[in-house]
Amino acid sequence: MLRLLQVSVDGQVRVVAWDGEGEARIVEGVSSTYELAQKAIAANKSFADFISGQPVGPAVDLALAAREDRLRLPVEHADPAHFIVAGTGLTHLGSADGRDKMHKAAQSAEKPTDSMRMFLMGVEGGKPKPGEAGVQPEWFYKGDGSQLKSTGEDLVSPAFALDGGEEPELAAIYLIGPDGTPFRLGFCLANEFSDHVTEKGNYLWLAHSKLRQASLGPELLVGELPSHVEGTSRIRRGEKVIFEKPFLSGEANMSHTIANLEYHNFKYDLFRRPGDLHVHFFGTATLSFSEGIKTEPGDQFEISAAPFGLTLVNRLAVAAESPVAIRAL
Repeated sequence: MLRLLQVSVDGQVRVVAWDGEGEARIVEGVSSTYELAQKAIAANKSFADFISGQPVGPAVDLALAAREDRLRLPVEHADPAHFIVAGTGLTHLGSADGRDKMHKAAQSAEKPTDSMRMFLMGVEGGKPKPGEAGVQPEWFYKGDGSQLKSTGEDLVSPAFALDGGEEPELAAIYLIGPDGTPFRLGFCLANEFSDHVTEKGNYLWLAHSKLRQASLGPELLVGELPSHVEGTSRIRRGEKVIFEKPFLSGEANMSHTIANLEYHNFKYDLFRRPGDLHVHFFGTATLSFSEGIKTEPGDQFEISAAPFGLTLVNRLAVAAESPVAIRAL
């Protein structure tokens, strides 16, 4: 399967194509994944077909690039305000359990929580027939491209946050074409970093808990996502692994189809503005928070999953206090 990466080579960002096994090579004639996508759209070609007509550059040692922190986000926008970061929750089989436990204390034991009701709606109507719209999922906004971190960078929790916890997920990246058509560029590993203590306090604080940074793996997996993806989420504290658990994704493990999630995001006109990038997180059923883990600054999150060949690695940091003063004009 074709993967696209952005790697810093001799101080310059280069687009690299890799099949996951052989040599990774620079794609000549383009300066970024964004430019490559624009050119492929203009030529009405797939990534694979367009790249086949481009000169092949030198090989890149991805393992060495990872050790030297030269792997960048798989795609970037020159203006981060035009890179929209959003996602959906309660989309994976089993994903309602942790959320349901958070919110059940506020409701009677006999009455299903809103989280469980939302999950069951997805189970019943999240996989419609082709050409039909299914039930809409939960949706949240995380910010813009300035919130995105690459592998090797710290995930910085605000000073006012009550928690900073990992969410091992898959995400897809999209470019809106000149006529407003969303083009899916590919899929990547992701850590949809969130504040679960804030969310647990009141489910109406979910929006607040999601306004945090997030990280994306370096590989953009081009084409269709395998129906079954199995990975591992791990947290290291110093030399010790304090959490390790498998996570599942892909439509075989989801209560919604990818197409249904995409429809309900891009049905809004404001999300089909030509030239904009979007990253959409697809949810997870695995959280260390649900296992009683309290993360600490310096903890290292590691997320890996086949068919991705590279691990997404980030450390937790906490920002310094930054008082906000409002002035009237």
